Amino acid sequence: MPTTRELRDRIGSIDNTMKITNAMYLISSTKMRKAKAELAQTEPYFYTLQSMIARVMRHLPEDYTHPFLDSREETAEGEGKVAIICVTADKGLAGAYNHNVIKETEELLKQYNNSRLFVVGEMGRSYFHTRRIPIDETFHYTAQNPTLHRARVITRKMLELFQNREIDELHIAYTRMKSSLEMESLEEQLLPLDKLHPVFVKVPITANYEAFNIFPSPDALMENVIPDYLNGYIYSALVESFCAEQHARMTAMDSANRNGNELKQKLRIQYNRVRQAQITQEITEIAAGAKAQRAAKAKKK
Repeated sequence: MPTTRELRDRIGSIDNTMKITNAMYLISSTKMRKAKAELAQTEPYFYTLQSMIARVMRHLPEDYTHPFLDSREETAEGEGKVAIICVTADKGLAGAYNHNVIKETEELLKQYNNSRLFVVGEMGRSYFHTRRIPIDETFHYTAQNPTLHRARVITRKMLELFQNREIDELHIAYTRMKSSLEMESLEEQLLPLDKLHPVFVKVPITANYEAFNIFPSPDALMENVIPDYLNGYIYSALVESFCAEQHARMTAMDSANRNGNELKQKLRIQYNRVRQAQITQEITEIAAGAKAQRAAKAKKK
């Protein structure tokens, strides 16, 4: 049976921990509102660009070829080189957020033996480094501050590798906010683009909307539009992941606060019972002492 002092210390420790979890909850909620505002400003441009690329895909000649669209032949080793971008957080205490996206990345690494790993976020870097999984490059200061500039740095690096034929495919694993209450970890192939991908075929077709000419040439258009599309997609993935991270941390901290309150309530009940037992024992001892004194006085008489 713990003493009252031990119970008071435990309750005080829980109070101190809950001050931290409450502060983390408030910070995450503020960051998430900011990230959602940035995402809302970016989505109109990104989805419009996605719709335009879908239109371009439908108007390209059937025999048209371009490095951004054509799957490359397998290498002598048996398969092409695949680059995988894993978007994690810089910090933990976010529930299963980091675990889920790392698990998605591990499945990709198992699927593609000839792969190169690029990591966003300190949690991913620490995880793969601990397990001695080679990392080609870590993009620092990106997970907590997703900006278009940082997305351009990643896009420029990936395009350089792809155009120099150092990689044949580009995949990204990140976390998307399906709704304000639900998120999911997923992976997408960014290069080469697939004309039959659901993203490009789900746009409704209308005669007036579809009629346009490609000028000056399909190659010039692809060289200018696809890098912007990749940059927009990577930036959206970074912001989506940042929103999901803050949402996961808010949920985790809210759960920690509820569990802390429940534990404090149980400890207070236990503390009151122990205190009552002590008081009862003290009263009993006082009553027994008084009775003994009365008995001693009666004997003297």
